Amino acid sequence: MTTPSLHAAASSAGLDIDEVPEVLAQGGDWNDVIAEIERINHERIVLNMGPVHPSTHGVLRLILELDGETVRETRVDTGYLHTGIEKTMEYRTWTQGVTLCTRMDYVAPFFQEVAYCLAVEKLLGITNDVPERANLIRILMMELNRIASHIVAIGTGGNELGATTMMTIAFRGREEILRIFERITGLRMNHAYIRPGGVVQDLPSGMVPYIREKLPKVRNDIGELQDLVLANPIFKQRFIGVGYMPLSAMMALGLTGPSLRAAGLPQDLRKDQPYCGYENFEFDVPTYDSNDAYNRVRVRFDECYQSLRIIEQVLRRLEATEGQPVMVADPHIKWPAQLSVATDGQGNSAEHIAKVMGTSMESLIHHFKLVTEGFRVPAGQVYQTVEHAKGILGVHLVSDGGTRPFRAHFRDPSFANLQSLAMMTEGGQLADVVVSLATLDPVLGGVDR
Repeated sequence: MTTPSLHAAASSAGLDIDEVPEVLAQGGDWNDVIAEIERINHERIVLNMGPVHPSTHGVLRLILELDGETVRETRVDTGYLHTGIEKTMEYRTWTQGVTLCTRMDYVAPFFQEVAYCLAVEKLLGITNDVPERANLIRILMMELNRIASHIVAIGTGGNELGATTMMTIAFRGREEILRIFERITGLRMNHAYIRPGGVVQDLPSGMVPYIREKLPKVRNDIGELQDLVLANPIFKQRFIGVGYMPLSAMMALGLTGPSLRAAGLPQDLRKDQPYCGYENFEFDVPTYDSNDAYNRVRVRFDECYQSLRIIEQVLRRLEATEGQPVMVADPHIKWPAQLSVATDGQGNSAEHIAKVMGTSMESLIHHFKLVTEGFRVPAGQVYQTVEHAKGILGVHLVSDGGTRPFRAHFRDPSFANLQSLAMMTEGGQLADVVVSLATLDPVLGGVDR
């Protein structure tokens, strides 16, 4: 069969219609074509985000299954920073355990030290014997550490999005706090300053005025960081409504800390189950009405100001307790020497060395046995919790009556909080994964303990 258009084409070419060959144009099966297009459009890509360091303060691997830019599945793969701290503690004395657990969450080490020592003191039955001044110093170090941890979380999260200024301001404020730590403990991190029964040594002379000199600088950096981001339209677009999770889901997954308070639940162990004398201080528990990335940042800012409020109260009480002991009196537990920190951060007091080496053989023997062998802890087990900067930190210790833990296990808040990342990110955009992760603020030293 020919068509008028075919006649016209043949005439214009000077050909007779009978001389035009017949051509059959045949396409593929359209059902097969449509099915192939649909398969290609719905093909999912598996993306390995890591093992790298995306706002995690440690090595983490995220396995993301993507449909275009949409995250369909998130799997969190930990273990790349495993240190074996818990197992190693079984081969060290109770006092040496502080040196190990302080290295877990190295951004907020004092919380591990305090929680562990509180647990050991419970096993020893000396909780009420710890001097008031020692507890005041513990609270001082924890609240300074809470501020340092929070501003690092906010600053590094901004840096992952390209806002390097956020990180430099945060690190500037944290640096003032690290200078305080260094002057008190001799170290900027991995302090092992909190010990069972109290603290290693009292505050150096002139420390309270020094801290008061540093606090306005810290407060100014927190305020500058807050002014830079909370009203910033770009920051708000990237954070508001991102990484949302309902309160019921958080409770089911064991999420604690700023995330829980951002959803409106004022859970804070400093109020609910006070320790170290927190019940004697006035402070508020900040909350908001929705657990998204933006409110998690706001909670951390508010908690920084509440920590400054607590620190001011602690400093006044430290002035009133000047000269009081910072370690329990029991010589079987009390660390035998108060250190006198030199410029290199090490050294024992000259008076103690002169005594044990020159005048008292008994003191030398006692010093040697307590430092090398350690003290014995009655058989039993205990569970102690504190309000870590990232949530609830739990310590489970088991003693068989010896000089070393039979078992030490930590409920690290970063490990518990990471379980929520899949629910926070699935169904969202790839670009929002880092935002969600950064506002959870995990530190992998605590996760891979």
